[in-house]
Amino acid sequence: MNTTSSLSNPLFTVSDIPVYVTRKAIKNLHLGVYPPDGQVRVSAPEHFSTDNIRLAVVTRLKWIKTQQQRFQQQPRQSLREMVSGESHYLWGTRYRLEVVYQSGKHQIAPRGEFLHLSVTPGTSTANRERLLHDYYRQQLKQRIPVLLEKWQPRIGKQVTDWGIKRMKTKWGSCNITEQRIWLNLELAKKSPECLEYVLIHELAHLLERQHNANFTALMDEFLPQWRSLRGQLNAEYLSAEVW
Repeated sequence: MNTTSSLSNPLFTVSDIPVYVTRKAIKNLHLGVYPPDGQVRVSAPEHFSTDNIRLAVVTRLKWIKTQQQRFQQQPRQSLREMVSGESHYLWGTRYRLEVVYQSGKHQIAPRGEFLHLSVTPGTSTANRERLLHDYYRQQLKQRIPVLLEKWQPRIGKQVTDWGIKRMKTKWGSCNITEQRIWLNLELAKKSPECLEYVLIHELAHLLERQHNANFTALMDEFLPQWRSLRGQLNAEYLSAEVW
């Protein structure tokens, strides 16, 4: 009988690497290595046996280890305490946080080399962080519609809806059936070009579901420098998330 692992329980291990498997009504097996820690996840056709899946993983073991090593070598920010002097990023630029306690409406805005955060005395760390996340969300909501207006006509596909959320393992996702895309809140920290790359990537999935030669050709057509942007995105700082 076929079994499927959950995200908390791997189906099996290969060379001491846990492998998490989900069986779906798809034609081909898809294997991915995901940040931040290089978790190996497989989406497999429902009729694939565990031995079939294990063999597919073994044949790509060298590639898996290369990807995991890349994630391990990425620089990471320490946990944020939302206090003055901390480094925070907005559109690829590093700012020093400046926390000012005063009465009135909470506000956050870049000022020179500082990210100025004005809050009332006693505001908790969690609420200060929530303000920053809300600010990132606002920034993305300003840019995403402009990019959609630019790229949807070029790609020839329209999304029915889009959204922003915090994601641990993906920069973006696309629900092809519902034609909806999600973008990671973390993209507000990266360069605007990285946001554009991820959005184009997800829109391209409306033309090609798989990461195959056809998908690569589409990306080459729409954004010839996409490989460079992918490398830039993966090389920049990752947050030390604990949620």
